[in-house]
Amino acid sequence: MFEIGNSLREARVRQGLDHPQIELATKIRAKYIRALEDEEFGILPGDTYVRGFLRTYADYLGLDGQLYVDEYASRFAASWAEDPPLPRSRPRRDRGIERRAVFLALVGIAALTALVFAAWKFGGIDTSKGTPAVVGTQDRPAAAVTPELELRGVGKGSYVEVRRQTARGKLLLQGTVAHGRVERLTGSRFFLFVRRPARLRVQLAGKVVALPAHRNLRVVITPDRTTRVRG
Repeated sequence: MFEIGNSLREARVRQGLDHPQIELATKIRAKYIRALEDEEFGILPGDTYVRGFLRTYADYLGLDGQLYVDEYASRFAASWAEDPPLPRSRPRRDRGIERRAVFLALVGIAALTALVFAAWKFGGIDTSKGTPAVVGTQDRPAAAVTPELELRGVGKGSYVEVRRQTARGKLLLQGTVAHGRVERLTGSRFFLFVRRPARLRVQLAGKVVALPAHRNLRVVITPDRTTRVRG
């Protein structure tokens, strides 16, 4: 048996992290993170949320998330009432009403089209005399934005290796990203080796990338997902 809340708090403080940073990385609201550290599980919406948040938070801190879920289940889960049943789906609308609605919409579109055609044919501007109408130029499409990887050192910084696409890809960056230092690389898929992930903040295409707090971490990141690679 161990104290769930104190263990989480000590791991967070030891890594120099604060609640807003963890909220941004894990998508868990700061008030729920505090509730986990204070073991005030009644603040959370339900037992399922407690288990999921415990696992995510502990894994992010480099701890064994399953161990924390098991400890919670043995000490606290019995006191929870069953989660409320999901609301029943609303009955389907009468198909006859839906058909009438679609029919009326089609009639309205047809009538509007006829009016536009009549206005163009009989009320249009006579361009046989005088200055012809000026055709406006189309707006040019905005240039595509190239995704960018941003690495920012925090605390004492961390040693990093960055490669293009995969672990065998072209080496783009190798060295220590010190505190306050920022490195930027263009692209949308990278392999990262990070010695101390808790000392590095990562963004790709403007999105924060949450790295598991495991030493000597190897991951492949894209704007949509982060995949851990076994060394």
